[in-house]
Amino acid sequence: MTLIKKGSRQRLIDHLPVVVFEYTFFPDGNRDFTYISPRCEELFGLNPEIMMRGHLPIANFIHPDDIASFNESVENPVRDMKEWRWEGRCKGKQGFIWVEAEGIPVRMKDGRIVYNGIFSDITERKALEQRYRELVEQLPIGLAIHSKGILKFVNAEAARMMGANSPQDLIGLEVLRFAHPDSIPIVKERMQRVLEGQSAPPVEEKYVRLDGKVVYVEASAHPYVYEGEPAVQVIFTDITERKKAEVSFRKTETLFYQLFQNTPLAVTLLNEEGNVVQINKGFEEMFGYSVQELEGKSLNLFIVPDDLESEGNDLNTLISSNRVIRTETVRYRKDKTLLSVIIYGVPVLLQDQTIGIFGMYVDITERKKVEEELKIRNTELDNFVYKVSHDLRAPLSSILGLAHLASLPGNDDNLTEYITLMGQKAEQLDHFIRDVLSHSKNLKMDLKIENVDFQKIIDQTFNDLNYLKGVEKVERSITISADEFYSDPWRIAEIFRNLVSNAIKYRRLDNPETFITIAIASEEGQCSIVFQDNGIGIDTVSLEKIFEMFYRASDQSEGSGLGLYIVKNAVDKLGGKVKVESELGRGTTFKITLPNQRLSK
Repeated sequence: MTLIKKGSRQRLIDHLPVVVFEYTFFPDGNRDFTYISPRCEELFGLNPEIMMRGHLPIANFIHPDDIASFNESVENPVRDMKEWRWEGRCKGKQGFIWVEAEGIPVRMKDGRIVYNGIFSDITERKALEQRYRELVEQLPIGLAIHSKGILKFVNAEAARMMGANSPQDLIGLEVLRFAHPDSIPIVKERMQRVLEGQSAPPVEEKYVRLDGKVVYVEASAHPYVYEGEPAVQVIFTDITERKKAEVSFRKTETLFYQLFQNTPLAVTLLNEEGNVVQINKGFEEMFGYSVQELEGKSLNLFIVPDDLESEGNDLNTLISSNRVIRTETVRYRKDKTLLSVIIYGVPVLLQDQTIGIFGMYVDITERKKVEEELKIRNTELDNFVYKVSHDLRAPLSSILGLAHLASLPGNDDNLTEYITLMGQKAEQLDHFIRDVLSHSKNLKMDLKIENVDFQKIIDQTFNDLNYLKGVEKVERSITISADEFYSDPWRIAEIFRNLVSNAIKYRRLDNPETFITIAIASEEGQCSIVFQDNGIGIDTVSLEKIFEMFYRASDQSEGSGLGLYIVKNAVDKLGGKVKVESELGRGTTFKITLPNQRLSK
């Protein structure tokens, strides 16, 4: 049975598709094949007996270029009794063939070291590898193979990307030498994953070239076996220029976004159909809408007044026809406040096709108010020049006339009467000049907010007007229930001065009982003033004009016609409102509300 088993084992060895060998290192330094299977004749073209006679040194079978690698591969395994592996070219029947050899050492009792192993013909595999290498060398992508962290193979493109003159400049270097510090953690993690048999999908990494220049790559990694060793195959492309383009694009995009959002204009971006794509902060602040409320909707439905719908549609049509427009019109805020605006419409073109519309809005509401106020002021100025020339010259002419009469020879009139009349005219002139100065001061002077002492202001007002004729007949009733109130004391004093002055001047001469009632009360955030007299009153027609410059509803007094105009302007300056109720022969009531400036700020 033993012989049969041994013969069967031999036949099995003889028919293996590899050459089985026994190579012995003798204590005296000699070494040679002590067994080689018959298939060596197919592989090397030599009979096994010839191979084992020792007449042909093994160097005779190995390609000259591979002898050094063979000797190097043998030296350490024999010394350290380790497994032997070698790959190289040997002589075959038809010339040199590629052989892969591996053997396991056994130390014998007599000191011999015997390697049992096999030779395999890998010529076809090497040919495939060569074709693969040639293909890889022509690829416009980088390809590298590393094993145990050391580069074993790189193609020409990979060498170029890494700043090497040739692939050989990189072979043997540590792969982490090329990983940027920012990318080392992810590179290590991916290497471990691949060595465990998993592929690592494409990811952006930073590599450092031989010259220290940093490049961006997109790399994927896959398990690989290189020369019988587990390895990692890395495929990567240089995306540095793409990254630069992306950075440039993001920079441009950021600059545009910052410009779009932070421009002081209200700007909206519409698509070619006129629907909202984006709005900036200026638009939100001007019109009160958020982008969520407008996105994807027609802007005209929200801000264009109904009577200007056709105008809004016409503007979109003009802009979509590649025309830049500028127009001055009005638009609604979300709270239906009407704004005066200048609209600039600019088409966004791509290959001569309109793909969007930029609408830019400039709020000119305040400017329009100023223009309207300027028109009013110009009209007032015309009236003012005329009125001043008349009301200044009239009393001056009277004074000059009285002075001339007094100086005539033989005039025996009572000069005291002349002086009294001249004093009255001078007083009239002084009142007019004072009203003019008060009006000018009210227009120009900034608000000076202080705590208002109403009682002190009212007492001072009556004291300053005690020279007026009939002031001694006026009964006054004053009620003040105001908490701490802040406003401009000077303007409030001007309001009271003119109201009290008018009440005295336009009292009923046929009524011996003249009264003025002032009631002041404060509520949260504002103060109400009710001023009432029982004077001659104002007719309905005049009631609508009493706040106009130089308007006088009665000839009972030669006033300037500026008093109630100054009252109205002072109330406006203080941010308040004034209403008037009056009836001829029964008196007049003014109702004034003023905001508490301390609370409103």
